[in-house]
Amino acid sequence: MPAATPENRPTACLTLADGTVFYGQGFGATGDTVAELCFNTAMTGYQEIMTDPSYAGQVVTFTFPHIGNTGVNTDDDETASPVAAGMVVKWDPTEPSNWRALEPLQDWLARRGRIGIGGLDTRRLTRAIRQQGAPHVALAHNPDGVFDIEALVAKARAFSGLEGLDLAKDVTCAQSYQWNEMRWAWPEGYTNRATEGRRVVAIDYGAKRNILRCLASAGCDVTVLPATATAEEVLARNPEGLFLSNGPGDPAATGAYAVPMIRDILDKTDLPVFGICLGHQMLALALGAKTIKMNHGHHGANHPVKDLDTGKVEITSMNHGFTVDSQTLPQGVKETHVSLFDGSNCGIRMQDRPVFSVQYHPEASPGPQDSYYLFERFVAAMNARS
Repeated sequence: MPAATPENRPTACLTLADGTVFYGQGFGATGDTVAELCFNTAMTGYQEIMTDPSYAGQVVTFTFPHIGNTGVNTDDDETASPVAAGMVVKWDPTEPSNWRALEPLQDWLARRGRIGIGGLDTRRLTRAIRQQGAPHVALAHNPDGVFDIEALVAKARAFSGLEGLDLAKDVTCAQSYQWNEMRWAWPEGYTNRATEGRRVVAIDYGAKRNILRCLASAGCDVTVLPATATAEEVLARNPEGLFLSNGPGDPAATGAYAVPMIRDILDKTDLPVFGICLGHQMLALALGAKTIKMNHGHHGANHPVKDLDTGKVEITSMNHGFTVDSQTLPQGVKETHVSLFDGSNCGIRMQDRPVFSVQYHPEASPGPQDSYYLFERFVAAMNARS
């Protein structure tokens, strides 16, 4: 093996808690960060993935090798800044080649304080994550190529992990706001709702912008409230429906304050309720079910899900490391969707009320749009109530 030179020596390393070290070329911000390592199989949408609040506390390994080739732009951010702690890629990002690109991925990451590492065997990493579970890691970038491996291993081992961790409070909005921007459409791009819609309160556990856009496009006037909103604060907005957003962390921890609010709403009103991802888990907990940590979770844009009511198979986007234990669903709550990868729960509904949720992301961004009908179902339930 040739000796390292200033041109080819590693400038970044990924250190696992078991002592395994991967060396590569760093890009983006310098320094180090500690997180859980996951992998995402999507072939597009790396900017949306990095800005998805559901990735708080995680470094993302991208299994698709061409990351960075389309650059970044302001339209594709799912929140104001990247939330994922860092990224791992097979090939170093190249200069962008896309008419929508405003800057290279490397510059965007550096400006936003996020570390990237390229040149790693992402297939090997993915196999390790699948076989051993999502490891705790320390990711470091130093242009001088000097690393204290022992200290980085110690940091990875000291990381507490996501179990028992409430991260929704870290990514939620600081105060309420209105949302009326709709989905992107050619050639206008993003436009705002011009007509009055159904009044929806959306609880922000880490909401992606495209979820809010889908609600607006389906016919909703959306008021977004922080994750810690009480039932009284929700009902003060006189909503016709309640939406529970996606988000990061352990649902049981977030449920300490979210579940009482949801139960109050269900006890005091007949409002239609729709939940996605963490919102799905919050609803399940409120109804009496339990959640469990998965071995490596589901992260990608090609996950087949079966609708048990219709027999239809949808290809979906997913991003979650916890799941609802379907064996704990109480009487009166029906399992509606299951993963065809591992049989895990992907949807529930109350049998006597318009209250339902799904584990996957029907707004896509990135991914297929097979499940947009769920937003329309939510609006139809509000129309039927009036």
